Amino acid sequence: MNKNYYAIVMAGGVGSRFWPVSTQEYPKQFHDMLGTGESLIQRTFNRINALIPAENILIATNERYESLVLEQLPKTTKKQLLLEPAMRNTAPCILYAALKIHSQNKDAVMLVAPSDHWIEDETEFLNNIKTSFETSAKNSSLMTLGIQPNTPNTGYGYIQFEESSSDTKKVKNFTEKPNLATAKEFIASGDYLWNAGIFIWSTKSILAAFKKHLPNMLTVLEGTNTIYNTDLEADFIKNNYEKCEDISIDYGIMERSNNVHILPVDFGWNDLGTWGSLYNKLEKDDQKNAVVGAETIFRDANGNMIRTESGKKVIIQGLNDFIVVEKDGVLLICPRKDEQDIKQISAAATKKF
Repeated sequence: MNKNYYAIVMAGGVGSRFWPVSTQEYPKQFHDMLGTGESLIQRTFNRINALIPAENILIATNERYESLVLEQLPKTTKKQLLLEPAMRNTAPCILYAALKIHSQNKDAVMLVAPSDHWIEDETEFLNNIKTSFETSAKNSSLMTLGIQPNTPNTGYGYIQFEESSSDTKKVKNFTEKPNLATAKEFIASGDYLWNAGIFIWSTKSILAAFKKHLPNMLTVLEGTNTIYNTDLEADFIKNNYEKCEDISIDYGIMERSNNVHILPVDFGWNDLGTWGSLYNKLEKDDQKNAVVGAETIFRDANGNMIRTESGKKVIIQGLNDFIVVEKDGVLLICPRKDEQDIKQISAAATKKF
């Protein structure tokens, strides 16, 4: 393995659209959502570890999940955890990681990867990451991976690129989640990709980008060369992290930079953001019902997503296109078409129960 390869796994989210399985106490990245025998964060770590040394993989998460991370990822140590004392979006977290890594290795290139995505072809994914590492190390570009879109999905951001004969393309612009008509135009044009939130760059390049576009944030977290990877780091972060602007890496850095390149990829990606996305990923019976955990009998029932505690016996009759989820005494029954309401349902249920 290349000792200059590093990664930061983003694992601080709650995943409220997967309620009641995903909760603030036990978010979705720590669950085996697809019934594979591994939680999403375990699958992510093991996938990355095939290319990047285990000791070079950092985990960014909330303070409350420290014990969960160490329990689920036995190859990690406490010094590899970036514990965010306040919620400040992705830019401060990524800057923290870049500063910590750069203090260890001035020649480092780093991957930024969400902890909760599903990737079908892991070999192709690793080949794409290696290509991006090599490219970003050579030309100081900020790299991102773009997913080949197969539908005009309005739940993803889009990235437009300039046509070229090279594998990597220069980025023209970023577009936040569009409406359906605009998404259809993007697909028809052929020069748009989905934004997967997967980034690759050298620490030198990303720190230079912060110096140019978010200098105040860099001043807040830069400290001195003797802060990071020492006993002083934890207190420094606790005292300074919340001073950072609440801003995403996309808006704060990527959309403002002119050295952004994208690698079009196709490795069977799913962001597993909702019960519907999980339903799309799972195997289904002849009536298009998908099941995780339960022992089921379906009668005149089609297109349902069922997820319960292991071995729960469930009989469904006369129900079509519903989400049925049971966890710790809570039962959710919701039409699949209304799955975007689950975040609000979760908030209301938390107050009532």
